[in-house]
Amino acid sequence: MRKNDQDLEARITTYQHLTVKRYRFSDVKKINKSFKYKLGQGGYGGVYKGKLFDDRIVAVKVLNASKANGEEFINEVASISRTSHVNIVCLLGFCLEGRKRALIYEFMANGSLEKFIYNEDPLKNTPHLEWSKLLQIAAGIARGLEYLHRGCNTRILHLDIKPHNILLDEDLCPKISDFGLAKLCLKKESIVSMLGARGTIGYIAPQVFSRNFGGVSYKSDVYSYGMMILEMVMGGRKDTRVGVSQTSEIYFPDAIYQRLEEDNNLRLRGVITTSEENGIARKMIVVGLWCIQTNPSDRPSMSRVIEMLEGTLEALHTPPKPFIFAPRSLETLHPGSTGESSTISVSNL
Repeated sequence: MRKNDQDLEARITTYQHLTVKRYRFSDVKKINKSFKYKLGQGGYGGVYKGKLFDDRIVAVKVLNASKANGEEFINEVASISRTSHVNIVCLLGFCLEGRKRALIYEFMANGSLEKFIYNEDPLKNTPHLEWSKLLQIAAGIARGLEYLHRGCNTRILHLDIKPHNILLDEDLCPKISDFGLAKLCLKKESIVSMLGARGTIGYIAPQVFSRNFGGVSYKSDVYSYGMMILEMVMGGRKDTRVGVSQTSEIYFPDAIYQRLEEDNNLRLRGVITTSEENGIARKMIVVGLWCIQTNPSDRPSMSRVIEMLEGTLEALHTPPKPFIFAPRSLETLHPGSTGESSTISVSNL
């Protein structure tokens, strides 16, 4: 056994007291029918549909052994194993046999939130989400994050909140997934130490990328959440330019501020036919803009976010424009990045 594999084995034994079943790789192959039904491909491996021996349908992520020396695997087991919440995906088991690593999750029938936001392929017939359902999903994600930040014995910072990492069950209940970049910290800690940036370009809070903006804390997840719900309202980041040429660039939230100023021309993701729908859309925008304030202390906690989402639009006021923190600067300093979907991680749990 290689030294790195021995180290992973030693670390995983730390979590043996947790109620997560360990499987042999031969069992993983049986569960997945020899990996016949592939659901998708992520940066750390493929995801397959399978069935446990008790007939429960599951999703199995088979990780690439060459990625991050197994840190993403340890992060997943260490973090999700500590959770139990309706808005956090449930880890049912794992496999670690040398370089063979797999994670077994509850199956989410409706896939990721991403496909509902972009829905660029009309042939897929992705159902349109009503504004009331969008609000329910946003609130559910907020409750999941509030639990990670305040409800666990050990505070968990996810550090990669984005539509792709939000899964929806058969009832469209959102569940936060993919804890490969997560950071565990003591409850008394407000600022955590990291060797470098981690997360996905376009969602990374300023202080995660540059300590000049402040220390990394749970407010970093708040920022990512804010960018995500703005995308939920606007239908992604394409066609968000307002009165600029195709060769120009405009910061995504700047475009939203401009549309708010236009008042009656928001050009949102869906058709608004009632005053209630208009209120939901504007409420989500205002909450999102508060969440992406440059100074972490100006961002609300997830508890406050839930209060704002459940309250009235009249009780909210539009926050000031945050200091421009364009994704362009991230790409310049990280030439290996390929765009807003690129995930970067150079630090450990």
